[in-house]
Amino acid sequence: MNHTKAYSAASATSLLASTTIPRRDPTERDVQIEILFCGICHSDLHQVRNEWSTIMPTVYPIVPGHEIVGRVTKVGSAVTKHKPGDLVGVGCLVDSDHTCPHCQANRENLCPNQTLTFNSPDKHKTAPVTYGGYSNSIVVDEHFVLRVPTNLNLAGVAPLLCAGITTYSPLRRWGVTKGKKVGIAGLGGLGHMGVKISHALGAHTVVFTTSSKKKEDALRLGADEVVISRNSDEMKKHAGSFDFILDTIAAGHDVNAYLNLLAHDSTLVIVGAPEKPMSVSAFSLLMGRRNLAGSIIGGIAETQEMLDFCGKHNITADVEIIPTQKVNEAYERLVKSDVKYRFCIDMASLKA
Repeated sequence: MNHTKAYSAASATSLLASTTIPRRDPTERDVQIEILFCGICHSDLHQVRNEWSTIMPTVYPIVPGHEIVGRVTKVGSAVTKHKPGDLVGVGCLVDSDHTCPHCQANRENLCPNQTLTFNSPDKHKTAPVTYGGYSNSIVVDEHFVLRVPTNLNLAGVAPLLCAGITTYSPLRRWGVTKGKKVGIAGLGGLGHMGVKISHALGAHTVVFTTSSKKKEDALRLGADEVVISRNSDEMKKHAGSFDFILDTIAAGHDVNAYLNLLAHDSTLVIVGAPEKPMSVSAFSLLMGRRNLAGSIIGGIAETQEMLDFCGKHNITADVEIIPTQKVNEAYERLVKSDVKYRFCIDMASLKA
């Protein structure tokens, strides 16, 4: 067993602080990774502060982070996909049961026995729960380690392991391509990735935002049009015209306003996670024979497909790089949506 530096929280009200955590020695199927960058996802904050206590209660101490990019330092004897020196990524999952129908169909994200990158029971018993990417190193089953395109900025790649696949998966599954009219509701960490990927897929991409200040940025990211969602006249102009809408909004909002923009037989997919349940009018679905669905990350093969797609189209997240010592400040700014569009930790700062 090895030990490595990390940043952890001791309770729901504690600040994240420097600590040392155990990491297991690689088994024959494992890959040991020196972590170079780790993105900050809003779910990190939720779990550090135990805000999902009824669904996913936090076990302390917690080391968050599931948007990991690093370099392979050691591999087990049976590892064939990676070698020391390779640039790799690790997302929201570090294991699954490998045998259920979902795993057999490359849908590990739906496995009932999945192991999350942090705050999940550690079947190796190295610690009570898994510890995430706010650390200098990690050991992961090779199946859950992904190849990172070498032409991309590594700090900008890290958020692709969550925000990228969260938006790519539904856009691909529901057939977004050239000639489709696609709406992206919300322009934050998820939304800005949705815009970039939808644009790269060739769709006519429309961003919905409550802020007119975001119009210029939305166009820069690849939007063809920007609609201020508070303006009912602007919304009405698009009624019944969308082939697909990706709802990335994490705050409470009227989802019916977006359902009414769908053409018949079209779909709105929710990937944002508002704290409180949303009210859905049956007539918003019935009258246009519309569909409402949800989606969460993607399987490992699909995540690799997403990374390769981003490499081909030179897509990365817009990031603000910070040292670990500013993580608590970043959390406070994240609550205020004061970031464009994702914080990414330079893990070299943890060695200082």
